[in-house]
Parts: sequence; structure tokens; C-alpha cells
Amino acid sequence: MSRRTSSVVALALIALGFAALYRDVLVKLVRDWSQDDNYSHGFLIVPIALYFAWERRDRLMAAPFKPSLLGLVAVILSVITLAAGALGAELFLTRISILGVIAGSILFVLGWEHLRILFLPVAFLLLMIPIPAIIFNQIAFPLQLLASRFGETTLWAMQIPVLREGNVITLANTQLEVAEACSGIRSLISLLTLGIVYGYFMHPSVWVRTLLALATIPVAILANGFRVAGTGIAAHYYGPEAAEGFFHTFSGWLVFLAAFAMLFLMHRVIAWWAPPPPRAAVKSVPATA
Repeated sequence: MSRRTSSVVALALIALGFAALYRDVLVKLVRDWSQDDNYSHGFLIVPIALYFAWERRDRLMAAPFKPSLLGLVAVILSVITLAAGALGAELFLTRISILGVIAGSILFVLGWEHLRILFLPVAFLLLMIPIPAIIFNQIAFPLQLLASRFGETTLWAMQIPVLREGNVITLANTQLEVAEACSGIRSLISLLTLGIVYGYFMHPSVWVRTLLALATIPVAILANGFRVAGTGIAAHYYGPEAAEGFFHTFSGWLVFLAAFAMLFLMHRVIAWWAPPPPRAAVKSVPATA
């Protein structure tokens, strides 16, 4: 049996063991994707990561096979993390150990060069794991206050009487509460995912891709602030029903599209300022008799 074939067999056995070990963890993870709108994008993460890996198949085939025992150490530590998370009922630990097992298995069976090539697909899987509640709340509440303050400032600028107490905006005819669902964290996570994918396909430079991914954070926060302000304006002129039901949901889609448009414009500016390097021309070789 060749070395390459034995590596494929080893990876297949690891995959079977992984499926048996993480069956319950994966079932709960998929359930969270289907029930929590903040992480519904999780269904797209695995297929995109697999595509990233498939796109690197030629580099993977050409890379030398140099297995490392450090990979086995990483797998063992990840399994210990899984056990600790299961005993402590800590879902985040059980889920984050998935990445350790995958990375460790690649390192143990294939080597450092293969792990380097597959770094992006493996790291991209981090986006499928829900943030721990204690960290989520520490992010969501400041975003609620930021969106409320932005909405209040915008309404005052438009000469609309408004009073804000924390995350509650009081108008003449209604009261708006910037709840956790309106904090913008949902659009921030989704836009971050979209920004990474968009940058990957639209520009070859790593620093431009990184800049576009980081830019999604202020863009999402700004867009959500405009959504809160727009909801307040609509409620002031058209009544409380303008801030509820279909109009409220539809405004969320409009704001997300506006945020993506801002990201697109930012990319065009970066591309104009730092255009991607031209592809090397293929020289034709004259035929010989």
C-alpha cells in the first residue's frame, strides 16, 4: 500500500471515529442553527469550507507528506476538551474541540504543509459555532445602547421629539425598545461571513481580504443604527404599526442589502487605490517542425 493510499485510509478511519464521537454534539449544533436566527448561516459554513478545501486540491496533492506526532497530541487534548465540556454541560467547549480534532488529524496524518494549506477552510468553520451566552450578552447589550443612541441623535437632528432611557426610545405617539434581536449582532455575524467569502472571491490579496472582513463590523453597526433611526421616523409619521410586523422585518432585509452595498463600494475604492496584480501572461511556444 502506497503512502498516499494509507493516508487516505487513515483519514477515512478518523472521519468514522469523528462521526461516532461527535454525533450528539453535531445534532445539537444543527438544532441551534435551525432554531436560533443569529446562527442560521451555520448551514452554509460547512459547504463553503469544503469548497475552499476542494479548491486547494492541486496544492494538497503536490505537498509533501510529513506526518507529525504533535497532531496526535492536539487530537488527544481536543478529546479531553470534549469530555470536559460534556461533563460541565458547556456546549462551546464540546463544539470548539471539533476544530482541534480536525486540525490535529490533518497534522498527524498529512503534516504541517497540508495544515498550512487548509488553514482557511478549518478556521472558517469557527463561524458555525455559536458564541457562548456570557460573551454574546457582553457584545449584544452595548450594541443595543449604541443603536439606541444613534437613533436618538438622528431623530433629534430631524426635529422629532424623542426621549431615550437606556435602550428604550420614547416618541410622542409610541415607545420603541431596541431589544436583543435588534442589537445588530445577527446582521454583524452574517455580514462578517459574507465579507470573508466576498473578499476571498473578489480579490487575491490577503491584506485586502482581511480589511474587507474587518470592515463588516463598523458597516453592520452603522447600518443597524440607521435601521433603528428609520424605524423611529416611520413610527413618528405613520404610527406605531410602522415599527411592527412586516415593515419591521422588511426593513431588516433592506438594511442588510444596504450594508452589503457599502461593503461593495468599499471594495471598489480599495481596488482603485490598490489594484490586484495582473495575471502573468502565458507565453506561446512556436511549434517546431
